[in-house]
Amino acid sequence: MDALPARSLHDLGFSELVEVLTEDGVIAHHAKSLWRALHREGEISLSTRGFLPPLQRWVENHVGAGKPFFLDVPEMVDEIRSTDGLTRKFLLKLDDGQVIETVLMGYDGRQTVCVSTQAGCAMGCVFCATGQMGFVRHLRPGEIIAQVLHARRILHQISPNKRLRNLVMMGMGEPLHNFDSVMHALDIISDVRGIGIGPSKIAISTVGVVPGIERMTSENSPYRLAVSLHGSTEDERAALVPASKRWPLDMLISACRDYGQKTGRRIFFEWTLIEGKNDSPATAARLASLLEGIDAHINLIPLNPTGGYHGKASHSGHAFQKILRAAGFPCTFRQRRGIDVAAGCGMLKAEKTQGRDRHSERSARMDEE
Repeated sequence: MDALPARSLHDLGFSELVEVLTEDGVIAHHAKSLWRALHREGEISLSTRGFLPPLQRWVENHVGAGKPFFLDVPEMVDEIRSTDGLTRKFLLKLDDGQVIETVLMGYDGRQTVCVSTQAGCAMGCVFCATGQMGFVRHLRPGEIIAQVLHARRILHQISPNKRLRNLVMMGMGEPLHNFDSVMHALDIISDVRGIGIGPSKIAISTVGVVPGIERMTSENSPYRLAVSLHGSTEDERAALVPASKRWPLDMLISACRDYGQKTGRRIFFEWTLIEGKNDSPATAARLASLLEGIDAHINLIPLNPTGGYHGKASHSGHAFQKILRAAGFPCTFRQRRGIDVAAGCGMLKAEKTQGRDRHSERSARMDEE
């Protein structure tokens, strides 16, 4: 009989970890020590941790190469830093050789990590470097958690007194296309016994995967919802976001209204301003009408240039913002972080792999910032 495939300890929630240990005769109390080592301390190896004998023996017999369990510790194959010193972008290689991006961003009084949820992306947003790659696979919960742990280790090296306080699911991939893994990872990340980033400090950005928004509504998900809109009419949006053909604008707005009414939470709408595409006063007026009655905050995002899209960043942002504010909507420009280090999702990987692996990823085709 073939042996079961090895599992990542980072994939396991606390109750699952208890179950694994007790099945092997280790009392449940030891799960707290193991959980602390994995998630609060962020250990990259458990062999020298110095657990109490029952847990130490279990680790020696069960964790490591050729054993039932392993740790998710991706290899950092590249790191680039912004000239202002506030942003670091990491290219991380997973066990199967897939490469993903993670970004550590510093703001006044807070540190934020932006993580990937997929290798590639199936949504195909025309201005997004990840969308131009195509979809490869979903990330496991442990692979998502490992990015947060990596960023936290780097932050501790930079400044031991700084704490990672915010998490945004705005890296490579569409989080709600990988719903179960993302939510399981966030349950672990928000656990106060471990990493402990509070749900109110976690944002999930979606290009408009309606079934995922509906699940967040029905399950009363505690995390902040950000919706990448980019168009105020069906034609306008579909030209930029192909997923709109599957989940039309009216269906998406209806799901957002239902989410707001049932959860009582504000929705953040993301709007990438592209010259001549979606930056006119008429578009702003239509957007205000479209969102009427929704507790919405609109984030305006200057377009990040990518090699696969020839659109230009708009210079009409302040006029666009003025119209939305006059209609009663909070509307701000997202602070740009790391534009000189290709911080938009997929941009660093695209630079590193152009001409080598883009063809193979496109053959697997089925984010935007």
